[in-house]
Amino acid sequence: MYLKSLQSKADLFLDGAAPKERRHALWHKVANEVRQMAVLVTALIVFFTLYQAFGKTQHHPLSPTRSPTFPRKIWQSWKVDPTNFEDRDAERVRSWIALNPDLRYEVLTDGNGEAYVEEVFGRSGFNRPDIVHVYKSLNARIIQADLLRYIIMYAEGGIWADIDVEALQPFGNWIPAKYHETDVDMIIGIETDEPGFKDHPTLGSKAQSFVQWTFACKPQLPVMLSLIEHILVWLQGISEKEGKPIGSIELDFDEVLTGTGPSAFTDAVLAQMARSERRNVTWNEFHNLDESKVVGRVLVLPSEAFAAGTGHSKSGNHGGKGAMVKHHFHASSWTKSHPRLKHPIYGEVEKCNWDKECVRLWDENTAYFNTLPIKDQHKLIALQALEDDPNLKSQFLESPPADAPLVLPDALADAGTGSIPALTPGLALAGPQENVAETPLAAEGDSSTESPPDAAVQDVSSGGDGAAAVQHVSTEGDADAASHVESGGGASDKASSESDNAPKEVL
Repeated sequence: MYLKSLQSKADLFLDGAAPKERRHALWHKVANEVRQMAVLVTALIVFFTLYQAFGKTQHHPLSPTRSPTFPRKIWQSWKVDPTNFEDRDAERVRSWIALNPDLRYEVLTDGNGEAYVEEVFGRSGFNRPDIVHVYKSLNARIIQADLLRYIIMYAEGGIWADIDVEALQPFGNWIPAKYHETDVDMIIGIETDEPGFKDHPTLGSKAQSFVQWTFACKPQLPVMLSLIEHILVWLQGISEKEGKPIGSIELDFDEVLTGTGPSAFTDAVLAQMARSERRNVTWNEFHNLDESKVVGRVLVLPSEAFAAGTGHSKSGNHGGKGAMVKHHFHASSWTKSHPRLKHPIYGEVEKCNWDKECVRLWDENTAYFNTLPIKDQHKLIALQALEDDPNLKSQFLESPPADAPLVLPDALADAGTGSIPALTPGLALAGPQENVAETPLAAEGDSSTESPPDAAVQDVSSGGDGAAAVQHVSTEGDADAASHVESGGGASDKASSESDNAPKEVL
């Protein structure tokens, strides 16, 4: 109709049927409409050109839409490819394949991880060069490994399992019969349910968390992208705080857990639940969880499912009917590069494995230690060093009897020098990290009850001029308890001469 109208107007103009003034007005009208049409055609051309160039990159070709079911694929990452796995790692992998013959399996390695991230988040994928850049910049392998699992789960979804996790039941058993797969977007389990420690200065950030070493999700879930973006912001903040590029930042154990590990994972999941439910969602909904429940399309399984045998949080044992996996914790060597808080005398509070009495003793003893004069702190550390080093211990045993003035080996003679760190009361005390699991005790056990702590710790203060006598049972789990007695001013001290303000002996 529009073209016919133009044609009739043009014919009228050319035929000279209209007066001169009318023809002049008609000419301007026709010219204006032609210009408007040209602008419209140009705009359409530009739009389709831009769409072809950029619009398609907003959807990854592997998973263009939200999946109604969980992708039938098991994902893992490790330093090397499966052909070079150690026997124990290969055994874990075989458990997944044997129990899930209908699922595909893929492992990414340190060698091909970057190429994968470039593929899924580069220009041909989700077009997020910031994510690709940060991943490639990282030198902290544990941060890179955590980030990679979230990238995989966002891009493609499926089942994630750390390399040291053994499958006990097929994936089909993860979803209880009362739920339908189409009603669930994510499957997770309880790792630590110890809210009584949520305000503890060291344990608080780890006291309430979901398992991160095994979970399942559908592709392109907002929670995974939110977690990835949180990690980018967190890393940038650490970089600015330390005044270093992201590839050079230094992180301790707790920073890893809160930045990319279980704590960060848990916070992201709870936040997504709240958005989906349009209400506040807290850990209270999962405390003492005995049966699975769905909140915000996230299926949460009791601790026995993915954390059986850890000896806390009512985790049960690996023989229980609700146990889906067994975590062997042998791939936790990353803690060597990211040390836990370790007291020079009492070790790591995590070794208490959430035992209330053990934690109480650790807190009291470390607090009492910080009240001692610097000189006495150094002496106690020297004595601990003697116990830990056989060569130093043999040298010390050649010194005069206990009632003689203290003579330390040359390596420990001067407090504050040599192998004795300078300490200030009230400051956090850190030391070398042992190769221990993220969940310290009972990681390999099948006990259905909570495991006892490694050992109680105790301090017994002497009278006199303030020097301390300490009877110490190490949290390192040694078979023989170490008994150290240091006298002051040449006076003999006995364990029974406790001062009123010293922690009491509990064995």
